[in-house]
Amino acid sequence: MTLRLGITLPSFRDTVAPSLAVAAAAEAHGVDGVFAYDHLFRRAPDGERRPAIEMLVMMGAVAAATERVVLGSLVARASLRPPATLAHGIDTVARIAGPERIAIAVGAGDGESREENESFGLGFGSLEDRLAMLRDTVDTLRDRGYPVWIGGTDPRVRAMAAEHADGWNRWGPPLDKFTEQAAGVRSAAARLPFTLSWGGLVVLADSDAEAAAKAERLGVDNTDRPAPAQVIVGGPDTVAAALRPYVEAGAEWLMLGPIDSSDPDNCRIIGAELAPRLAG
Repeated sequence: MTLRLGITLPSFRDTVAPSLAVAAAAEAHGVDGVFAYDHLFRRAPDGERRPAIEMLVMMGAVAAATERVVLGSLVARASLRPPATLAHGIDTVARIAGPERIAIAVGAGDGESREENESFGLGFGSLEDRLAMLRDTVDTLRDRGYPVWIGGTDPRVRAMAAEHADGWNRWGPPLDKFTEQAAGVRSAAARLPFTLSWGGLVVLADSDAEAAAKAERLGVDNTDRPAPAQVIVGGPDTVAAALRPYVEAGAEWLMLGPIDSSDPDNCRIIGAELAPRLAG
């Protein structure tokens, strides 16, 4: 198994420039992929509504500005676009970058998505409604030259991933849940090859002390964070030790979401420091 490392792009900005800077750094430092969130806006901790760069626009801009890195979604929300519209957009990005550079993860959305959907008149629906949209989206995207993963932890989502998709993604800790769920999805996978991936939040620095200081500056405190939102904080050795069990549990992609997502130096740490520690 070849492990690949990715980084999430800064999405909640007024301009795509930070994303292009991070993507360029990822390409320069050997990071395997860059992943775009799919949001209409996001609430800051103080309640302020933050703008979001549209996922397909960001992916197209990054595709045109890079030559090597994989471009992915984390995750494309099935309720935001008709399946054919999403497929057309991704196909266009694939024509720019090449289908071998595309990895699309799709999801049904969760409770945090409701305000976004309803603010734009899209409706939110029941989980059953959203699962039906997700199934339609996966069926439309599949077999178009790039892998299609499903993201989510609900048992029905995991079953859908195993039966209909090319991979499964879980966001955030805890490790025991990933280990259990990954084994179940892998054993039931109907389409091979099948990719297991994991994504989570991080604060990276060259040492534990520097990472702790950065986390304090950024206001990161795991005390009140639910498990999926827990943040891994540390220097390369500490972060590699936290990530290695996910690899041992079967993750072939690790997508890291730096809290300071606009800092291109995170790509140096991922590519030059974490990758060698996690290899082999």
